[in-house]
Amino acid sequence: MSQAEIGIFGGSGFYKLLDDVREAKVDTPYGPPSDSVFLATVSGRRVAFLPRHGRNHTLPPHKVNYRANVWAMRSLGCQAIISPCAAGSLQRHVEPGSFVVCDQFVDRTNGRADTFYDGPIVTHVSPADMYHPILRKLAIETIRDHGIVCHETGTVVVIQGPRFSTKSESKWFHDQGWEVINMTQYPEAYLCHELGMGVVNISLITDYDAGVHADAEAVTAHDVLAVFNSNAEKIRQVVLDLIGRIPADLSGVSTVQGLAFTRGDGHAASPEDIRLFGTKLL
Repeated sequence: MSQAEIGIFGGSGFYKLLDDVREAKVDTPYGPPSDSVFLATVSGRRVAFLPRHGRNHTLPPHKVNYRANVWAMRSLGCQAIISPCAAGSLQRHVEPGSFVVCDQFVDRTNGRADTFYDGPIVTHVSPADMYHPILRKLAIETIRDHGIVCHETGTVVVIQGPRFSTKSESKWFHDQGWEVINMTQYPEAYLCHELGMGVVNISLITDYDAGVHADAEAVTAHDVLAVFNSNAEKIRQVVLDLIGRIPADLSGVSTVQGLAFTRGDGHAASPEDIRLFGTKLL
């Protein structure tokens, strides 16, 4: 039996609330994950928690080993991933303290290892509708049941970090109509998609990004941390509640079947080929 079925990328605050937490070290073909994976049972579900920045927040966003983190979750048996994060707002109506359940992303990172499919079997996985609709619906319902302002859709633009945006960059993102800005959703969420795991993002809005509005102060790391800490209990309770609402049968959340149609060398396919999604991992 797998050791976990639902994975959570987030801070140490999640698993510190729970009893009987086990710590597991996971080797991956891509090097070490950000930290140990912490295993626990929540609402009768087997859950794995992994702090994406390390338990002491020592890994900046551009140094996170996203492939190792995602591979570790899948190797433990996870089929669904909840990916909460702190984020900035690019639109006035998306106020600090509210949550956004994103349905699209825009990648503005560079140099990050962002695929498991490096050949020799060429594979093209589409992220057109990457965030899973069932998980998104459940997340929206859970957030609203907790009395938190929830934006049901939103595009998150993912920047390289660790620096924040310039005012001109922020205005550009705002003018495109995008709602959320973050540094970790790509390639984390997309890599989950590549390994057939359904994924949902919950963005906790901590600030207005620089340059969005004339009367908004430029964001600082201290501002982000202050708002996030004041709302940390809210996001923890939402995530823990959401776990219990995810269907027991995860076949409707897994995206493994879709991977069968992503191969780019169909004209030269052979029955003897051994492809990643056909291995024991997937």
